[in-house]
Amino acid sequence: MSTPYPFTALVGQEDLRLALLLNAVSPAVGGVLVRGEKGTAKSTAVRALSALMPEVDVVSGCRFSCDPASPDPGCPDGPHETGASGSRPARMVELPVGASEDRLVGALDIERALAEGVKAFEPGLLADAHRGILYVDEVNLLHDHLVDLLLDAAAMGASYVEREGVSVRHASKFLLVGTMNPEEGELRPQLLDRFGLTVEVAASREPDQRVEVVRRRLAYDDDPAGFAGRWADEESAVRARIVAARDLLPEVRLGDGALRQIAATCAAFEVDGMRADIVMARTATALAAWAGRTDVLAEDVRQAALLALPHRRRRAPFDAPGLDEDKLDETLEEFGGQDGDEGDRDEGGDDDPDPDPDGGPGGGPGGQPEPDDAPRVDGEPAAQPEAGEDREGGEPQPSGGGGGGGGEQTPARAAEPFRTKVLSVPGLGEGAAGRRSRARTEHGRTIGARRPRGALTKLHLAATVQAAAPHQRARGRSGPGLVVRRDDLRQASREGREGNLVLFVVDASGSMAARQRMSAVKGAVLSLLLDAYQRRDKVGMVTFRGSAADLALPPTSSVDAAAVRLESLPTGGRTPLAAGLLKAHEVLRVERLRDPARRALVVVVTDGRATGGPEPVALASRAARLFGADGVASVVVDCESGPVRLGLAGQLAGELGGTAVTLDELRADSIAGLVKDVRSSGQNSGQSSRRAA
Repeated sequence: MSTPYPFTALVGQEDLRLALLLNAVSPAVGGVLVRGEKGTAKSTAVRALSALMPEVDVVSGCRFSCDPASPDPGCPDGPHETGASGSRPARMVELPVGASEDRLVGALDIERALAEGVKAFEPGLLADAHRGILYVDEVNLLHDHLVDLLLDAAAMGASYVEREGVSVRHASKFLLVGTMNPEEGELRPQLLDRFGLTVEVAASREPDQRVEVVRRRLAYDDDPAGFAGRWADEESAVRARIVAARDLLPEVRLGDGALRQIAATCAAFEVDGMRADIVMARTATALAAWAGRTDVLAEDVRQAALLALPHRRRRAPFDAPGLDEDKLDETLEEFGGQDGDEGDRDEGGDDDPDPDPDGGPGGGPGGQPEPDDAPRVDGEPAAQPEAGEDREGGEPQPSGGGGGGGGEQTPARAAEPFRTKVLSVPGLGEGAAGRRSRARTEHGRTIGARRPRGALTKLHLAATVQAAAPHQRARGRSGPGLVVRRDDLRQASREGREGNLVLFVVDASGSMAARQRMSAVKGAVLSLLLDAYQRRDKVGMVTFRGSAADLALPPTSSVDAAAVRLESLPTGGRTPLAAGLLKAHEVLRVERLRDPARRALVVVVTDGRATGGPEPVALASRAARLFGADGVASVVVDCESGPVRLGLAGQLAGELGGTAVTLDELRADSIAGLVKDVRSSGQNSGQSSRRAA
């Protein structure tokens, strides 16, 4: 077994260490979500925590870690006799992102259950994590059906495995810790709310601190056991302090004044539900116990708010998480001092009684949003739009120096997003679980039965009985039970929804540069991005202007990143439509090699014009026909406006093998048959794609 990196050897990351330690003191706080860029010791800190957790008493031989003082009466290994107990270290169980449902909740032997009536059950990760830590790295990439199972177990404190009327239940109470990189996508709101605390981590910009990080890491890699030995005393001290804080926790008094501050803070920041109030109360109590106090002070409430509220006050997927600390201080001051023992103790100076988590609660921003340092889209100098390109109704483009050179406008702000019609890929796919297009999935409505490929996961009972029935006499059946063999078992074929790759191809040329029009276009794309976020899609963005196309955002699960690129998108220059389409075609070719099962939906946002270079219209037409030949589902969002319309976007949609919609028709309340139109236009191409697959 490898030696874990010592928790006390971590450099910096005070908020992260404090949040983990508070959960070690009081698991009822509800776990920690660690958000931050890659390479910031998120996983290292979580794995190091397990070595500090106190040992747990368990019933000897119980696979479900029952507490001998109060064993689970419904334990599958029970009933347990008194006296047979032992102790072991608290477990940290890691849930891989690609784990199967059976690996998470356990596997039930369906064949023995049907033929013998025996509940032969193999425990899963939820059983292993009972009374320990369940760690999910890259939790934002976890499949939806696993998220649902985690939500159920976290809410009920138990895991249920049910297969065709045969069920097994066991206790499953665990400390849930997740790490994620926000650039790779966000969490579902339901799972986000299940984490008691959240912290934002980033690499230090202080050279001395970075030097110390590298020095300690190199020393650990050279001799893990020796490095851990040098920190053994510090580790023992923190472990003893956790035990002492746990013992003190029942004696901590949460006065009415502190409760009033907690309630007022949650109300001021408009958090949903009452879970935030409860988590703040438990966190403030744990902070007091960690500091060795029996009274909750105003600074405990403040620190609890910084850890428990940032992820609960987000109102939309593209809003940055964080907390207005000035508003927090005003609220605490207004509602403080109403319970004699709690006064205004948070005035002036540092609010944290001890800046080091090894010696007390830590300081730090505690959920303050990270600065927006995402790379901008680089706009190359664009040529002056040719005569005849649309310049209606907007601000004039600034002229560049000398002849035909043209400038670019400052990026227009996106209009208010709206709810869009559902755009889906025709046919039946087999991609990753999501909420957009029809697909064969492990979850959904049953549409048929087949022989299982590998382990049986979803039994089709009627088909299994039908397969076994003709052979009962030959198998010597004499009693009421059905004689079932392995060959009789049938897997249920199910239909659900998949997530797609939604690739936006956005025209940023001079013909789109009118401020009012570009604002409306960005609002439409932002609305489609919001829809992609809700439907668990991957997104990418290609922009074209001047003389070339640019991959502004490689395909990613981070819809937030796409929104940032869109906001900074400049406009101006000619319209290299063919270059944009060819770039998009190349992106799809590469993505098919990476993820063949994920189908694509191309959304071209343009007025359909093509200028610049020799025969731009004919070249764009040939590029568009490549998508139709490959069976790629596509939609053209027609941005043409004004009293005279050329209908070029509709012609482009025909060559793509897709459909065209106007900005107005994209709204969910504007047209009834948009989904049907998209599917019918792409049906033939979808069928050819399936035949090719």
